[in-house]
Amino acid sequence: MFTGIITEVGTIHRAENRPDGLDLTIQCGYPDLELGESIAVDGACLTVQTLDPGGFDVHVIRTSLERTRFAEYRPGRAVNLERALRVGDRLGGHLVQGHVDGLGEVERVQRHPGARVLDIRVPPSIGELSLPLGSITIDGVSLTVNAKPNPDVVQISLIPFTLQHTTLGEREVGDWVHLEADTIAKYVAALLSNRVTSGLP
Repeated sequence: MFTGIITEVGTIHRAENRPDGLDLTIQCGYPDLELGESIAVDGACLTVQTLDPGGFDVHVIRTSLERTRFAEYRPGRAVNLERALRVGDRLGGHLVQGHVDGLGEVERVQRHPGARVLDIRVPPSIGELSLPLGSITIDGVSLTVNAKPNPDVVQISLIPFTLQHTTLGEREVGDWVHLEADTIAKYVAALLSNRVTSGLP
């Protein structure tokens, strides 16, 4: 479990295709990583399988490649990182599972004094779960839905701190991003759907 509060921006050092997926080596400043721990990389929960000086290796399976942009990642690319939440940690963002639900496309970027506003087209399944002032995770970053210009477009506002400490400041029109809908909204929607399917009142 994560919170969507980015604690490090890492850099892809190596990207190597394998028959069963993709191996990534990520450079970062975490001093005490452990084998087997979970790290959200641009919002996708991945397992540390090898420790390297100044970084770590992860393996992205085929299923994850189909749901993410990892197949396009090349050495030098910056990525948002968050280590798994520990019991007793502050929940500064919102509950994030590290499961990428789909991809969104940046449709509009507006630059304002003190903020940058992005309109992102999202799949209908994520649009249905997103509401103004609700939560959404974009490339691993916990954000508040600023508005919904239409049912399948989510608008977010990025403050200077977020622009400086994540990769979202690099996003431009036409870029694709990882999306995770609000966890609580997903469970509520699933429960309501099951009640309807079962014919319950």
